[in-house]
Amino acid sequence: MRALIRSGLIPIGTRLPPIRDIASAMGVSPATVAAAWARLQKQRILTGQGRNGTWVSGARSLSVPKRFASSGNFGASVLDLSFAVPDPALLPRLHRALAHGAEADQLNSYARVAILPELEEAVRPDWPYAPEAFLAINGGYSAVHTLFHALSLRGARVAVEYPAALRHLDILEDLGAAILPVACDTEGPLPDRLAEVLAQRPEIFLLQPRLHSVTGQTLSPTRLAALAQVLAHGDTVVIEDDGLADLALVPAQSLGRWLPERVVHVKSFSKTHGPDLRLAVLSGPSGLVAQVRGYRAFSSGWTSRILQGATAWLLRDPATQDLLARARIVYRDRRAALVDALRAEGVMAEPGTGLCAWVPVASEQYAMVSLAAHGIAVAPGSRFGLAPLNHLRVATSRLDPGRVADVVHALVLGAADPQKLQ
Repeated sequence: MRALIRSGLIPIGTRLPPIRDIASAMGVSPATVAAAWARLQKQRILTGQGRNGTWVSGARSLSVPKRFASSGNFGASVLDLSFAVPDPALLPRLHRALAHGAEADQLNSYARVAILPELEEAVRPDWPYAPEAFLAINGGYSAVHTLFHALSLRGARVAVEYPAALRHLDILEDLGAAILPVACDTEGPLPDRLAEVLAQRPEIFLLQPRLHSVTGQTLSPTRLAALAQVLAHGDTVVIEDDGLADLALVPAQSLGRWLPERVVHVKSFSKTHGPDLRLAVLSGPSGLVAQVRGYRAFSSGWTSRILQGATAWLLRDPATQDLLARARIVYRDRRAALVDALRAEGVMAEPGTGLCAWVPVASEQYAMVSLAAHGIAVAPGSRFGLAPLNHLRVATSRLDPGRVADVVHALVLGAADPQKLQ
């Protein structure tokens, strides 16, 4: 059905016959057709309109990351705190690193090299466990996207910490995955909730193993060990996306310490060393890594040796390491300045670190309108969940200290219960 729609043989806007009629014509049960239609609705190819039937969607049949695409371009007059991105002033200059990368071994060869030896040598000392295989890949989210396709996980059941990274949800929804939320507290995913979700036999558990990109909470070593105990009783594969990497205030950690045969660990260098490096390194069992390499053979085949060499140079450069250490503290302090001021006003955002703050509000819609009236743009919590979460994600990574008071004032007004103001 997907192929027929995308080829145009079933035109956009077509109203489909009743499920029972299709099932009768095809000689299958109505439940089989209903299950297929439900999956196509998750992929936004079909739209169910209750008693009005099921229709072939319009532009929604195109595959786009709708959560990420919903972010606006607000112009210079708006203080845009909707994007949690690194401060360019806290990223290393790349000219010397790129010059080194341009001298990489086998440059311009079509040999599909998994990872340059010098990059593997540079990442190994701080890798949180001893994996069977490494692979350089074009960024953290690209790694997650590639893994799901390489492992043929369209329509899979996926456990994911909740709230979830926006880009993770985009990937899962595009694949028609059944998203199984695992609630978190300030130490990370709750083991009891993970155990409940594992009873549904998810193929994947998608985890940020160090610093949560949405809430700014750090996964504690004790909680990580508890999650390993829960996972030990099944066969769920764990994909770890260490997207903020060494911006975390704790060393690298991984469930691979306990479950190396079922863990794929991804470390991105975009937030720490530069998004234009487009580089991450993943590790995992040799069989799984081979599947990813096989899938990539249909497209790019390998990651630029220039960028791999440049990243290896940066990882060995003392000045870059000093800048990274400074960035960790600056980001922590910028976040703390906002959160501490909010807590002093009774808005109980949780302490943490990273590039953003997770701020509770009574009504997301009211808070978003209230902040917009003050010329401030933030991200609604609903982008990071399956329903409104009564939170805002406020980027603090580039927040000017001179604007903190203005932002706090607007957030305090926006966090109020609109019903109590009437």
